[in-house]
Amino acid sequence: MQLLKDRIRKDGKIKEGNVLKVDSFLNHQLDMALFSAMGRQLAALFSNAGVTKILTVEASGIGLACMVSQYLGCVPVVFGKKHKTLNRDASVYSTPIFSFTHNTQYEVTIARRFLSEKDKALIVDDFLANGEAVHGLMDILSQAGASLAGIGIAVEKGFQGGGDKLRARGIRVESLAIIDRMDETGIVFRP
Repeated sequence: MQLLKDRIRKDGKIKEGNVLKVDSFLNHQLDMALFSAMGRQLAALFSNAGVTKILTVEASGIGLACMVSQYLGCVPVVFGKKHKTLNRDASVYSTPIFSFTHNTQYEVTIARRFLSEKDKALIVDDFLANGEAVHGLMDILSQAGASLAGIGIAVEKGFQGGGDKLRARGIRVESLAIIDRMDETGIVFRP
């Protein structure tokens, strides 16, 4: 998606450790015109996939998941929670997910009442690097007996291999921008 690539080139900042900082438009301050365009594009890609739920992890994936939902006819968005709360459901699916960006492992949970074997879920997230979040959400889908419609990603760090490994397993991964290389000379996107 050229609009996203242009915005990454304009406002993205490359940080030490292969971190791409896009907080001015993607995961801290949200550019809603960009989100609307990304949501429309991902929804179009998965419009015939029979999606009944959109699945993501808090917090950065929620905005994009909601926009995709809007263009898929407002299917429910379910997000994995990273933190225990006093009002957490007693019956949950859970899985450990390691965050590359935060260098932390979270126990992600989803209430069982929001996901069942009748569901066909589209996993949506802002970033795909090594694929840890996606694998965790796929584990939760497996626990629920639900099926996977595919994976929709805003920015994929292709050089970290997570997306390519999923595709090699026959899993449909659609990324709006795939970065093949990023360093002090700039960002190179996959054609």
